[in-house]
Amino acid sequence: MRDDDAPWVSLFSGGKDSSWALYRALEAGHPVERLVTVHPDGDSYMYHTPATHLADLAAESVGIELLDVHPDEFDAATATDSGRQGDAELEPLEAAVRALGEEWGGVGGVTAGAVESEYQTSRIRAMCDRLDAELFAPLWQEEPRGLANAMLDAGFEITILQVAAYGLDESWLGRTLDADALADLERLNDEYGVHILGEGGEFETFVVDGPHMDQRIDLAYETVWEGDRGHLEITDATLE
Repeated sequence: MRDDDAPWVSLFSGGKDSSWALYRALEAGHPVERLVTVHPDGDSYMYHTPATHLADLAAESVGIELLDVHPDEFDAATATDSGRQGDAELEPLEAAVRALGEEWGGVGGVTAGAVESEYQTSRIRAMCDRLDAELFAPLWQEEPRGLANAMLDAGFEITILQVAAYGLDESWLGRTLDADALADLERLNDEYGVHILGEGGEFETFVVDGPHMDQRIDLAYETVWEGDRGHLEITDATLE
């Protein structure tokens, strides 16, 4: 039987979606006592992959303890069965959350930043059912531009870490996802089908500041461009 007062876990990468889910959970008064970051070694069907080491600094700014999960190596780029791969990727996360539940006497809820991916959401929902925990997914099936506007209106400062889509060139690396960037993304959506929130893997982000954070994160980086995609190589990250 679910304990409504049991601590909550927030699945967290430091990217805009998981950060928004955490922010909304805190705003709603859910007792989030642990952030959990999975660090994939290679491509992943389930998880945000770029610069996950920055989650430690983000957690320090948020003021909630972080649990790092380093699973055995898996690489979605080499998977032959995406369903089995997703199930395999979920196992170390579920084991970590289950261990927290054993420590606490139960997990009250889990936050997730899924927007449109049934592949990810169905697996996290099934995990929550097995753990008898509530799933809190405030981004699920929300209208993308309205969701992006809500993040900016709340005071999120979002940096683009990685791009991999036609129409997104090197100039997008390190760009702030602001109103001008969203307008450009809407044009690219019309022209090339680029998702405004990067839900198809078109781009990845990191939240450097927000209302749930005590200190802004300053990033120093170099850009790495590979012809049709690129990423930021973070050389330093500090709390201001």
